[in-house]
Amino acid sequence: MTEQSSGLIGSAQRALRVLDIVGSAGDGITAKAVARRAGYNLSTTYHLLNTLVHEGYLIRLGHGRGFGLGYKVGSLYQRLCEELDVGQELQDELHRLHRRAEAAAYYTVFRETDIVVAAVADSPEFPRATPLDFGFHEAAHATAFGKVLLASMPRRARREYLTSAGMPRLTEHTHVRAVDLDTELDHVERAGMALEIEEFQPELACLSAPVLSSDNRVIGAVAFSVPSETFHARRWQLERAARAGAARFSHLLATRPSLVSGV
Repeated sequence: MTEQSSGLIGSAQRALRVLDIVGSAGDGITAKAVARRAGYNLSTTYHLLNTLVHEGYLIRLGHGRGFGLGYKVGSLYQRLCEELDVGQELQDELHRLHRRAEAAAYYTVFRETDIVVAAVADSPEFPRATPLDFGFHEAAHATAFGKVLLASMPRRARREYLTSAGMPRLTEHTHVRAVDLDTELDHVERAGMALEIEEFQPELACLSAPVLSSDNRVIGAVAFSVPSETFHARRWQLERAARAGAARFSHLLATRPSLVSGV
């Protein structure tokens, strides 16, 4: 398929692929390593790297150490945080929740019709689940925070969302029938709490509580993830932490309009 017939620009795709490789590798990846990972010849790779450096999305590190992310990426990240209504105060609060709960913590919001991870707090002792990182917007049917937000949607809107997003079977425990998920989401809405055990990934368990607006609408979710082998022993402690954290976020958003408006 040609670029014209597909509607995609191959050179833009290649540049974005290079940007993604450098970002994933961290500071100090060489042009040869980028070319090898991308499957491009070295000449093409140098052209792409130089273009991204010129535009500010990459930098060339000193002493021949290769390439790293440029500072324009940081400004894009900040603008996206503003779009997702998550400022530094909310990120700091999520880190406090992570430390208290001793579990990876997540804050998830609606962005138009998407369900998006807006912030993550973790540590080497209690790491996040890959790929549940900032900007993750998939598998809502199989994640605890996704279920909280899905449960708050009108049933017709939920069906439209799931028809578009799909309900792939990620593990043997994933619910892939809409009728089964609807039954579970009715319970989530009543209980104000969602959980999943090895539905998204083997050996992983998550639970989540809703963040509410001042008029009692669900506008987000606070969630924790832990290894499934420790979940049952820690469930009630984590549930209390999730409810308290969600209440804290609800209070902050209700009493600090700037956190929502992004000003």
